[in-house]
Amino acid sequence: MSLLDVRNLTVDLPTAAGWIRPVNDVSFRLAPAESLGLVGESGSGKTMLALALMGLLPPGARVGGAALLQRSGASEGPGESDLAQRTTESDLAQIDEKAWRAVRGREVAMVFQEPMTSLNPVMRIGAQIAEAIRAHEPALSRDQVRQRVLEALRHASVPEPEVRAGQFPHQLSGGLRQRAMIAMALAAGPKLLIADEPTTALDVTVQKQILDLLDRLRRELKLGLLFITHDLGVVAQVADRVAVMYAGRIVEEGPAAEVLRAPRHPYTQGLLAASPSLQKRKLTPIPGTVPQLTALPPGCAFEPRCAVRRKDCTAAVPELRPASPNHAARCVLV
Repeated sequence: MSLLDVRNLTVDLPTAAGWIRPVNDVSFRLAPAESLGLVGESGSGKTMLALALMGLLPPGARVGGAALLQRSGASEGPGESDLAQRTTESDLAQIDEKAWRAVRGREVAMVFQEPMTSLNPVMRIGAQIAEAIRAHEPALSRDQVRQRVLEALRHASVPEPEVRAGQFPHQLSGGLRQRAMIAMALAAGPKLLIADEPTTALDVTVQKQILDLLDRLRRELKLGLLFITHDLGVVAQVADRVAVMYAGRIVEEGPAAEVLRAPRHPYTQGLLAASPSLQKRKLTPIPGTVPQLTALPPGCAFEPRCAVRRKDCTAAVPELRPASPNHAARCVLV
């Protein structure tokens, strides 16, 4: 069963140069307790996809396609004394802001890249987590909310949760601020967690701790985890599957081990060649830059930078072609 089923999702944004499409015909599935690593350079559309799944797009944005989220609820069947679980489906691409208030935080939550700009600098950590809980469960007493706050901090492996709950963001280290953000995201019990480059601003040791924490929480709470990063080394640690994005489209998708061992799209191969490792003596950068969304090539968007391009690469945008039963790439060479 899929927790999230994204089908041909598009996002159009108005700009001074006209409409652009930072998310273009994106499809993927995410199961409970599964981790999907979304990889790509800056400007490839990763964050805009995440914002579309959170209902946080800029004013004027147009969303097409579907993003079907399985939501669990409780209903009492006829003749049953106990509450039975039922599942409903919401299309995140079509719901309005009123509906988003019930979904955002409760069903799907997000951990942002820089916790210092995401946390309120004049509110104590505990009060900010409590606010996330009360937004969805206003009937809880003050003591119940406090217990939930401390439980969320413990879940996120925050040491001395009683002390940290009474502190302000500037009193915490970068790693503890990110743990507080994770605690806030999970406080209302969502089943889908989006992590947008949550380790970018942290040193290597703390990065490893945060990655281990997210992986543990995913398994324990059966979370669907959409992990956004530009670092393939991070993907190898946390992702079951990998989706590589370029110029708004997914250009390769498959099991993480298979994609990293035998990438089929030239862009994925270029990312791996440009990634540092202990075995490499020299890094090979990808020439050029991601094209402007207002001036995309007529065919494959990667064609101007591709070392193995052919004449038919410019004819039309390639379809995702199967490279193996669970592995596909958007390339005419597959």
